[in-house]
Amino acid sequence: MTGYDEYAAAVRQLSARIREGERGAAAEAERRRTLHTGVSRLGQRLAAQEQRLAQLGAAAGLPPVTDPASGTGPGPVVTPGAGPAVGAGPVGPGSVPGSGSVPGSDSVAGAGPVAGFGPVAGAGPGAGHDGVDGSGGDVDPVVVLAEAGRLVDEADRLGQQAEALAQQPALLPTWSPTARAVAVYVGCAAIGALVMLVLVVANGIGVVNGVTLGALTCAGLPLISFVAGWLILGRWGRPALASTDPPRYAPLGFVICVLLVPLAYCVTLLLFRLVR
Repeated sequence: MTGYDEYAAAVRQLSARIREGERGAAAEAERRRTLHTGVSRLGQRLAAQEQRLAQLGAAAGLPPVTDPASGTGPGPVVTPGAGPAVGAGPVGPGSVPGSGSVPGSDSVAGAGPVAGFGPVAGAGPGAGHDGVDGSGGDVDPVVVLAEAGRLVDEADRLGQQAEALAQQPALLPTWSPTARAVAVYVGCAAIGALVMLVLVVANGIGVVNGVTLGALTCAGLPLISFVAGWLILGRWGRPALASTDPPRYAPLGFVICVLLVPLAYCVTLLLFRLVR
């Protein structure tokens, strides 16, 4: 009976180890499925980011980024120690844009090192498919994938901020278009009024005759001020991503410039008469 008891104990121990191995295999399969799902979602987000950045670059007039070797786009990046990439393929489960990963593999081939991490520990000979050697590596693929997701989130946030800034003009970005146009035309008319004051002084000392002063005051300076404001609004009042020209309120600007410059001239004459 002693031999039978030993045999039964060995069978029970073997059965326990088999069940433990099955549970470990199921947990490993579940972990790999989770990793593949995360990689697939990350690849879809990266593809969407690439497409949106290409659209923004085209709207801003920037040339598209191409691969110097092929001229068709950015090439795959190979992870050190992972061997050559299989080839870039469409985004799908288990693949990342520009990577050579193949469904069924538990490594992200061609994904390159993640920012903030060095080369994957144990990525040389004897390393497992997950970038962790058999003796227990220092880098967990789940941690690397989480860090990559955090970087993608940060890129999304910065991209949204850049897009919001690009949709605002460089000149008085927080102002409404009407207030911006009024401010620009008033400023140009004020500069025209200052030039008119210089012309008045020049007329007083005999440098500029009265006909020239009258022509510039009534027609020349108002027109120049209006054209200057119109050009300023078209150059610095247009957002970088605007598909159409912003409203420049030409009638309003013309009225402002035509009224302010002659009005400033009349006020100047009145002040001179009062001083004398």
